[in-house]
Amino acid sequence: MILWKDEYGTGIQSIDEQHQKLFEIANRIYTLLKNDLITDKYHSIVEIINELQDYTHYHFQAEEKYMQSIGYAKFLSQKVAHHDFLEKMDEIDLTKIDDGQNQYLIGILNFVTDWLVEHIIKEDKLIASK
Repeated sequence: MILWKDEYGTGIQSIDEQHQKLFEIANRIYTLLKNDLITDKYHSIVEIINELQDYTHYHFQAEEKYMQSIGYAKFLSQKVAHHDFLEKMDEIDLTKIDDGQNQYLIGILNFVTDWLVEHIIKEDKLIASK
């Protein structure tokens, strides 16, 4: 389970709320992973992946719009990092989900949580210090 910590806060309310929503989606992945009562998780996995893709598109657009509005100097490097994340999400092969659903979920969860925490701490927190 990935918990929101105060240290992840940027001080920009809208961005922090969106980051918290991404943590909520990641926690839904974790909850699904730990649910042994569901034997076939395919449709739930697809639903969560679709939500994650849709929400990250929304969040990145909002964050980039904010960065442009304040003339953030590292806007282009942030845009590249966002693009790389979205590209990785688009590479998810839904036909491979049935080959070890829990392992698939672990891979997605690790990717998303590692990226989120690293990106927020190393990149997004700099936006507020502008």
